[in-house]
Amino acid sequence: MSAPDSDWWRSAAIYQVYVRSFADGDGDGTGDLAGVREKLPYLAELGVDALWFTPWYVSPLADGGYDVADYRAVDPAFGTLAEAEKLIAEARRLGLRTIVDIVPNHVSDRHVWFRAALLGRPGGPERALFHFRRGRGTDGELPPNDWESEFGGSAWTRVPDGEWYLHLFAPEQPDLNWSHPAVRREHEDILRFWFERGVAGVRIDSAALLAKDPALPDFEPGRDPHPYVDRDELHGIYRSWRALADAYGGVFVGEVWLPDSERFARYLRPDELHTAFNLGFLACPWDAARLRRTIDETLAEHAPVGAPATWVLCNHDVTRTVTRYGRADTGFDFAAKSFGTPTDVTLGTRRARAAALLSLALPGSVYLYQGEELGLPEAEIPRERIQDPMHFRSGGSDPGRDGCRVPLPWTAARPAAEPWLPQPRDWTSYAADRQAADPASMLTLYRTALGLRRTEPGFGDGPLTWLPSGPEVLAFARGDGPVCVVNLGREPAGLPPHEAVLLASGPLTERELPPDTAVWLRGRG
Repeated sequence: MSAPDSDWWRSAAIYQVYVRSFADGDGDGTGDLAGVREKLPYLAELGVDALWFTPWYVSPLADGGYDVADYRAVDPAFGTLAEAEKLIAEARRLGLRTIVDIVPNHVSDRHVWFRAALLGRPGGPERALFHFRRGRGTDGELPPNDWESEFGGSAWTRVPDGEWYLHLFAPEQPDLNWSHPAVRREHEDILRFWFERGVAGVRIDSAALLAKDPALPDFEPGRDPHPYVDRDELHGIYRSWRALADAYGGVFVGEVWLPDSERFARYLRPDELHTAFNLGFLACPWDAARLRRTIDETLAEHAPVGAPATWVLCNHDVTRTVTRYGRADTGFDFAAKSFGTPTDVTLGTRRARAAALLSLALPGSVYLYQGEELGLPEAEIPRERIQDPMHFRSGGSDPGRDGCRVPLPWTAARPAAEPWLPQPRDWTSYAADRQAADPASMLTLYRTALGLRRTEPGFGDGPLTWLPSGPEVLAFARGDGPVCVVNLGREPAGLPPHEAVLLASGPLTERELPPDTAVWLRGRG
């Protein structure tokens, strides 16, 4: 890749670090910054360009750290601010940039602002930073409107003096009032704080949810504009953020879940966010026609604003790729999650290997969730050990997200301390130390693919040209560079003319690509 250094983000391979589950440096069962620093050489050898850290701030962990109590301090369970600064600097010396997570829609109920709001009077200035309202009904006993939490149940909680406060997620995550100038000033100061400590970028959680209709009306299906999703006021916020980031040479990636591609692209205009997660690709089933349509739509929606696409197979919120692709329904939908779904891990692994080569060959940047390079399946968490609020808010029907958050198996030996989430017994076979020496392992596949992606001309940001193929095959060329072919069918598929095989996700037969296999080829003959 030959992009200028300032455009690194257009073609980057970015590794997501969920600190609590990545590496345990002090042996207490919880991942920490010391553990990450210890594994920086591993990450550099893997071949990624940047590290995205999910929140490492002070938090009661009511929602895995996405309930932030103090944005300017590292949670003691993970380390200290000084350690974070040292980590950022050490990573940069190894060629790894750092992206931190910001959660602007809400804070923790332990945040100093919300504590003051609870102590303040109804209608007082402390409560104006949030969405406090009187309830409906004879005695205000009913919520102010009918909005539902993303985690299930009402989006409102009543406080002892009778008022209610809004939380689109858990009750421990009160929503901020983004029409208040102090909220905007505070977050701009937070951005400066981290840019001045050397971070290269910021990932924005729930980026389309910040602004609310000030009337807080009842929800009406099809209402336009939506009372709290993708409101026009957001773009002014992100334009001011972009000006701030440009002063530091920083970049943004937004978590934007929107079905309307035109509305989605508005966030990526040259004076707003640099990139946004392509969540449609993440949720797409293992189906050639649907994947091609998703790829085409993604590239088309990014083209008018000149932004690079991003590709991601898995993250800290969704079912791991190996498990998802080993099920009858290979797509992803939060509403469809359930306990005991049958899974063919062997099939899922074969498809996950092929999907790795597919995602790494597409134009733009790619995000890799920790443990995907080890081929980890979703862990089955005993009900008594589940911690995710999605499980409890569903009344116990939703298994939650803990299955993709289990601490990584670095060695075949069992960890000295019991991890905060239990590792399955058979995960010793996935251990990084075992895979590092195995030329057929998932880890070796990722290392090889990331190395080729960095050195082979044509990968990263740039053009994609579809090549003739059967209905169950995806075949495309990257400019004048490599060709990627993926067989999603049940029968072997012929390979196009080529000069050499760069990399295959599984064994090839002579001139044929087996089912659920991908290959990178040099030249088109």
